[in-house]
Amino acid sequence: MCGIIGYVGERPALPILIAGLKRMEYRGYDSAGVALYESHGLTVVKAEGKISTLEAVLRHGDYNATLGIAHTRWATHGPPTHDNAHPHTDESGGLALVHNGIIENFQFLRRYLKGQGIEPRTETDTEVLALLVAHYYEGSLEQG
Repeated sequence: MCGIIGYVGERPALPILIAGLKRMEYRGYDSAGVALYESHGLTVVKAEGKISTLEAVLRHGDYNATLGIAHTRWATHGPPTHDNAHPHTDESGGLALVHNGIIENFQFLRRYLKGQGIEPRTETDTEVLALLVAHYYEGSLEQG
C-alpha cells in the first residue's frame, strides 16, 4: 500500500505535495519522497521513515517547482531504506516514477535489464518500470 499525489499548476508544488502526503500517511509510513521538476531538471528527495523525516530533509533546500509527484511507501519488495524509497529514476535522472502495487514478474524484468547492460540500483519492483520506460523511450511522446 502507498499514497501517491501529483501537482501541476502555477503555485509552488512542494507545500501541496507535502500536505497531500500527510493526509495519506496512514497508507505508508516506511519512507517518503518527492520528485520536483525544476528549471534545471528533476530534483528527487527521499527519506526513510515518516513524512516528518522527509520534511526535515527538505528544509535544507530551495525549491521553486510548480510540477511534482510524491509518494509515501509501505514496503512490499525491498526493505524500507532510502534507496528503495520512491520516486525512482532512470539511469540519467531525467525520468521519475512512483507506483502502487506489486509487479509479479519483476525478477524476470530485472534479468532482462541486466542483459541489456542496465543495472538496477535498488531492491524494489518499481525501479524496473522507470528503467524499462527509459530504455524504450525514443524521445517523443508522439512515437506512435
